[in-house]
Amino acid sequence: MRTYEETHPWITFRANNVNDLTPRDWMMVGEARSKCEHLAGAPLRPEVAQQLYGLALVKGAQSTTAIEGNTLTQDQVAGILRGTYHAPPSRQYQEREVRNVLEALEQIDRQVTNGDAPVLSADLFAEYNAALLTGTNYAPEVKPGELREHSVVVGDYRGAPPEDCRYLLEQLATWLEGDTFKSADPDIQFALTVASAVYAHLYLAWIHPFGDGNGRTARLVEYLILARSGAIPIPAAHLLSNHYNLTRDQYYRELDQASRSNNATGFLQYAIQGLLDGLREEIETIRAEQLTVTWINYVHETMAQFPASPARDRQRALVLALPSNVTIPKKALPGLNTDLAAAYARAGDRTLSRDLNRLASINLLVKTKNGWKSNQDIVKAFLPPVAS
Repeated sequence: MRTYEETHPWITFRANNVNDLTPRDWMMVGEARSKCEHLAGAPLRPEVAQQLYGLALVKGAQSTTAIEGNTLTQDQVAGILRGTYHAPPSRQYQEREVRNVLEALEQIDRQVTNGDAPVLSADLFAEYNAALLTGTNYAPEVKPGELREHSVVVGDYRGAPPEDCRYLLEQLATWLEGDTFKSADPDIQFALTVASAVYAHLYLAWIHPFGDGNGRTARLVEYLILARSGAIPIPAAHLLSNHYNLTRDQYYRELDQASRSNNATGFLQYAIQGLLDGLREEIETIRAEQLTVTWINYVHETMAQFPASPARDRQRALVLALPSNVTIPKKALPGLNTDLAAAYARAGDRTLSRDLNRLASINLLVKTKNGWKSNQDIVKAFLPPVAS
């Protein structure tokens, strides 16, 4: 008998908690799969797709470091990614933590998209830990990428015995890559993928094999499992880290409760709910973008009924410059962008009024008591009708 079997009886390498999920949990898993398919098949303008991918990457990196106390903001992390932000000397260690996470995530993305995703192993876990800790601050006894040789306590939780860490990591990798989490049924496979990612995170937190960076390593492995599955779009694979950060107090409670109760069901349920909530938000973002594209096409088709002229181009540009559902005072309309300002500067004093009247007559603009707004709600008529 190994020491951990007495000190950590909840480390069993069994997925029986999946059978304890409620019908509601399974319904959420099914909805999550449906939304992942929707995300994967939603066409976006190239610049918007790149923006959404970049935002997901930034949120993922910021979340996984913020959980452990890094205070760099999302905008600062985005600046690090773009190369436009450099932290002051007192916070350079935080910048390095973020850079390490960004580089690790981007490496996984390249491997996944090239069909070269790594297989889980104890050596891979150590490689990730070394990459995440390189150049950061840690205690003298910590050796990045090397298993700890001492006991460690985090809060009230004591990590697995150091003499068992190598064995436990090897068992974990074998278990996660084995038949337990494989199915020929795509519906079941999606559920098993989510479960294996969450179990990987939970078990690495329980084992706590490294002197530092265990949480970051666990979330990176979790991300790899989701991203390489092919069933979860890469931007959506960041959602669990975002969820843990947004609900940080509950995250630590669920981790603690899972070990105290020898039961991972609660943590699985907590993660599934967070994944689904994040997917719902992403779907709303995609839906808003697709409505915007539909609106742009509708404006072009509507204006095509008029002969080509500078007036038509100016009026179309005015409609498209208006932000969605925002009322703009009449006198501020020419200042929406520099091209409009130049166009109306060249035109007569009454040109703006004539343009607004024409655009209102064809239902592209709506006049309110405070100004004018685009009539983008008109494209919602293209949606399938539902009972109210």
